[in-house]
Amino acid sequence: MAKITNVAVQMDHVSTINIAGDSTFAMSLEAQARGYKLFHYTPERLSMRDGKVYATVEPMELRDVKGDHFTLGAAERVDLSSMDVVLLRQDPPFDMAYITATHLLERIHPQTLVVNDPAWVRNSPEKIFVTEFADLMPPTLITKDPAEIARFREEQGDIILKPLYGNGGAGVFHSTRDDRNFSSLMEMFGQMFREPFIAQGYLPAVRKGDKRIILVDGEPVGAINRVPAEHDARSNMHAGGRPEPTELTAREREICARIGPALRERGFLLVGIDVIGDYMTEINVTSPTGIREVKKFGGADIAALLWDAIERKRT
Repeated sequence: MAKITNVAVQMDHVSTINIAGDSTFAMSLEAQARGYKLFHYTPERLSMRDGKVYATVEPMELRDVKGDHFTLGAAERVDLSSMDVVLLRQDPPFDMAYITATHLLERIHPQTLVVNDPAWVRNSPEKIFVTEFADLMPPTLITKDPAEIARFREEQGDIILKPLYGNGGAGVFHSTRDDRNFSSLMEMFGQMFREPFIAQGYLPAVRKGDKRIILVDGEPVGAINRVPAEHDARSNMHAGGRPEPTELTAREREICARIGPALRERGFLLVGIDVIGDYMTEINVTSPTGIREVKKFGGADIAALLWDAIERKRT
């Protein structure tokens, strides 16, 4: 087995995270507990010179103590290929800055194992990748044409409209068939986003929860149910969704079995899928969350399972 010594974490600045529910923090704590040396950097500190990829990193020590959860050492510029593992963990939006970072990290992978594989992250946008399994999804439309969306709403009745490359529930709208704000909503989306939008048939089962299922190396290892607030259409925990313990249904295991081979083929070691009722709505491959909540409710230690998978990949 190739020994792991140095782990770099490409993330939003560690000072900004909420450790109670941050999956990157959980993954990094587990790496530290295994004796790996952690190095922290933010995406803008990446650079490439003459084909070599560098980052200005800081040695990082973590503590599971709210308000005192990290210490960073002196910054130094390193050849990122000197790291054994890089965790690609900054939050979307999945914009050109994010895409550029995947191009740079692709230069060092797989000699330095980047989790998840940067080329496949780039080629698998979360709300587009999922459409490879259209029969597992609710009716879904991707377009920027207001007339197409109007026809879709007329056909479906209530719809969910959201940015194609957003995250955390930002910009998600529930539009009913008789919504008098629909035209204004189309105008606003058209002004805010150059990209197409995504519309999906509204699933009333969301009021009972939007389940986040976490898969490690293509296998389901835990889940939480996220219940939206009474007056909100969104169930994302960033948007006020309430996490609660849950178990996988037979249908959800069927969904995981269907997508598992595609996840393994793409080198996706950590994935979070969203399931409402009997339908999958997204496959999250950038920085899926939910690890700490699963463990809090007595489920698996997913951070440990992930590092077990990483160690197997380094064999």
